[in-house]
Amino acid sequence: MIFYVFIFFIKINSSIFNIFSVFTTLLGAVVFLLVLYIFTSQEKMKEPPGPKALPLLGNLLQMDLKRPYITLCELSKKYGSVFTVYFGPNKVVVLAGYKTVKQALVNHAEEFGDRSIIPIFQDFNQDHAGILFTNGETWKEMRRFALANLRNFGMGKKAAEEKIIEECQHLIKEIEKHEGKAFDTALSVCYAVSNIICSIVYGSRFEYDDLEFKAIVGRSSECIHLLGSPSLQLYNTFPWLFKWVGNRKRFHKNGDSMREQMKKLFKHLQETLNAQQCRGFVDSFLAFKQSLEESGNINTYYTNENLLSTVGNLFGAGTDTTETTVRWGLLLMAKNPHIQDQVQEELSRVIGGRQVQVEDRKNLPYTDAVIHETQRFTSILPMSLPHITSKDVAFQGYFIRKGTTVIPLLASVLWDETEWESPRSFNPAHFLDENGKFVKRDAFMPFSAGRRVCLGESLARMELFLFFTSLLQRFRFTPPPGVMEDELDLTPVVGLTLNPPSHQLCAVSRG
Repeated sequence: MIFYVFIFFIKINSSIFNIFSVFTTLLGAVVFLLVLYIFTSQEKMKEPPGPKALPLLGNLLQMDLKRPYITLCELSKKYGSVFTVYFGPNKVVVLAGYKTVKQALVNHAEEFGDRSIIPIFQDFNQDHAGILFTNGETWKEMRRFALANLRNFGMGKKAAEEKIIEECQHLIKEIEKHEGKAFDTALSVCYAVSNIICSIVYGSRFEYDDLEFKAIVGRSSECIHLLGSPSLQLYNTFPWLFKWVGNRKRFHKNGDSMREQMKKLFKHLQETLNAQQCRGFVDSFLAFKQSLEESGNINTYYTNENLLSTVGNLFGAGTDTTETTVRWGLLLMAKNPHIQDQVQEELSRVIGGRQVQVEDRKNLPYTDAVIHETQRFTSILPMSLPHITSKDVAFQGYFIRKGTTVIPLLASVLWDETEWESPRSFNPAHFLDENGKFVKRDAFMPFSAGRRVCLGESLARMELFLFFTSLLQRFRFTPPPGVMEDELDLTPVVGLTLNPPSHQLCAVSRG
């Protein structure tokens, strides 16, 4: 009996052993196939190359934190148009050159169309959407509302043209006060451009000596400058380590003060609101919010906090870039008097003494070329605000995972050696054919492209043309006494955008 029981247990153990053996064999086969698949996939779809990164620091020691776009342009020459860098522990894929940036932002608009929210803006917005720093349905709704209403208030239309022409006259009077003596163009130009946004957003302009207006403009300009500072870049890279840097505190202090000023303006507009006759964008937002509340429709998009964020976005994005470009244009005219001569000869011949209008652009090809070349040459937004991939994407033979931060390097587009004859020289001929007619260039992408293209591009183009032509029609811009043209410095100032260095010019009336 014991013998038969022993034989029985041997058979059971043998069966268990066989099952275990089969299981381990199958498991080994699965692991082998999985490893083989991973290595095969990586071989076929590898991630973008890049410089070797250090633990924690990444590639920071290789970066010029004052001018990171220069470092990235240099790295693209070694690693190609799609490459990886690490800002500290944060992985970033950089897109360089016209063909690559266009392919990503236009042909793969959905995959590359989301915004990466950097820590300083995440702190400041506190999840209140706005337009620039949000994604998904919130972004779609707010961009749609903003675009529709900005158009209603004249963006890109005759109504906006009239506002700009009126502001040109105020700016000219302000410059005439200097009576041809050297002055800094920064404040007067900034006030003029800011007033265009104010008239569209609030429904009215401000006098240049208005203390509240000057405070708003000053704080906004300082915030743009602070965003490009090395200390805030370090905070965005290591928010847990550089939380108490002074520039972060200054940024938030300025931002909080701006919000309080905007709340006061909103309160006044709310108290005088006529929903049937909106004066500007804020009125439209408040009226729509009011109609939703009256109908019992609770909508999380149309809130006071969201209005603050949206107006802040419009003011920041709609002022600094245009104002900076106008100032660069005037500085470049003083630096290149022979080009200024040709612009003024064309204006005198075609326009004479009357006010320039937008429809005159087609008859002013050289002037138009100079404005475009100013935007291209200065590349005032060298690195687009960061994007983030919305899904896994196969791009130019590389695999980029969902949630990867992506930087379209706009400077590499505007300075692309395969697209421009003399990319690092100021050369209006880039936009002229052999007969002197204006030609569009596909690689002209100062407003970015795709889903995140600048919301106010049409307004900015109109402003640049009218401000530049009105000022060149009225004044000749020269260096201060004792300064030669070639002594004018073109080294940009550190900031989110590339501002001209501090300088003075003389605006001599042309009579």
